[in-house]
Amino acid sequence: ALGDWQSYNDIHGVTHNPWDRTRTPGGSSGGSSAALAAGFGPLSLGSDIGGSLRVPAHFCGICAHKPTQALVASRGHVPPGLPALPTAVDLAVIGPMARSVDDLVLGLDLIAGPDETAEGRGYRLSLPPARSDKLAGFRVLFIADHPLLPTSPEVAASLELLAKQLAAAGVAVQRKTQLLPDVAASARLYAKLLNAVLSARLPDDQYQAMQAAIEKIPADDQSFVAELARGAVMSHRDWLRADFARQGLKQRWRALFREFDVIICPPAATPALPHDQSTPQEERKLDIDGKEFPYLHQLVWAELATTCGLPATVIPIGVTNGLPIGVQIIGPEFEDRTPLAFAGLIEREFGGFVAPPGYA
Repeated sequence: ALGDWQSYNDIHGVTHNPWDRTRTPGGSSGGSSAALAAGFGPLSLGSDIGGSLRVPAHFCGICAHKPTQALVASRGHVPPGLPALPTAVDLAVIGPMARSVDDLVLGLDLIAGPDETAEGRGYRLSLPPARSDKLAGFRVLFIADHPLLPTSPEVAASLELLAKQLAAAGVAVQRKTQLLPDVAASARLYAKLLNAVLSARLPDDQYQAMQAAIEKIPADDQSFVAELARGAVMSHRDWLRADFARQGLKQRWRALFREFDVIICPPAATPALPHDQSTPQEERKLDIDGKEFPYLHQLVWAELATTCGLPATVIPIGVTNGLPIGVQIIGPEFEDRTPLAFAGLIEREFGGFVAPPGYA
């Protein structure tokens, strides 16, 4: 389903995770992630505005790359019946999914570059090389926790093991820095920008109903869910203010990436979720270590790379309790080859894709 970490529709029904048929393969590219994990094909394309490439990769134990914003032209990525115009959607990107990092690189090389009918008439692609070709050459910031959502024990343990393996391999792994932006504030900013995009095509009656509902939210409620709601109806003036705040946030990231080459963090707080097609999503809950949290808070790990258009690669790093666990590797803007190179080195050193039981 578009805009959901569940994959189902009225025509084809529910898509199952090949690791556990009682669980979702993720979304909205859950069909692609399930097919790749099951060996139905070598490469797929998806879009990502809230983790729709990265979360399915994590849930199904495959690889995916969210490119830098605007690195891949989005012309043609439209529902049937709409014209393929050279337009871009704020926050959204198109990227490859595969079973290996080498195939991700191949896929990105095939699709990267400006639209030849628009910016491509005056610009050519020239991505810088990876910052290092050896694990020990990388400076890594390790982030395992988020103030808005705890990380499940399974995901936390897998990432902790990876951090220790990297340190033992000579990688400079640092766990704290004052250069890291306020990730809670960044998540709230993303919430507004995201719903400004998603509400643009709402029917008038739904938009008006949302306006009425938002008027009931207390002005001092600055929660992630409240900011999501406000973003759906904010004025152009308020959007410009939010975008100005984003430009300041980008500067913080640029300063951080002068001291670090990549960030490693969870792609999502949990392994693959149980099937849940209840609506609306706002009423669903996440169960993390026996405690309930708002379902949409799962967006916070996708946000980390999305708000400022940073590249992020997700690869599998292990299996816990029969479910795959991935790591998200975030790199500097337009240095996509750096997180991809680091992902490839991890894959080579510690193992990569493993097929689900029963699939070759």
